[in-house]
Amino acid sequence: MPVPSPGAPAPDFALQDQTGKSFRLSDLKGKKAAVLYFYPKDDTTGCTAQACAFRDETPRFEAAGAEIVGISDDSTDSHSQFAAKYSLPFTLLADPGGRVRKLYGVKKTLGIIPGRVTFVIDKFGIIRHVYSSQTAFRQHVTEALQALAK
Repeated sequence: MPVPSPGAPAPDFALQDQTGKSFRLSDLKGKKAAVLYFYPKDDTTGCTAQACAFRDETPRFEAAGAEIVGISDDSTDSHSQFAAKYSLPFTLLADPGGRVRKLYGVKKTLGIIPGRVTFVIDKFGIIRHVYSSQTAFRQHVTEALQALAK
């Protein structure tokens, strides 16, 4: 599937978080914006840098009325360990088989590494910003904060 563009409705989905609880994107509708970021793998150098950058800016996201949600193919157990190890205060969702990744059109880099793409979704469920970079880990945070400020 192609990457949904800004102005398009965000595809709804339900996945399990790091505690095994079900998370549905549409549950945020009318309440909060969402910063949905897809990343390759728990506890790897780039993904840890990105997650910690989101962690460090969590108060700014909360002040902007946004919830941070990370998604990878890793298991709920892997997410639980990753979140505990780095004190990540936000939701990590397990997407085994990459069903939601495909729904959002997030492609693999070089055909093997799951893509790194961030979507900023307003509280009405509309995508407002998309940023994709496999290597600019912290830029995902900067782009998301700038999009929320608009």
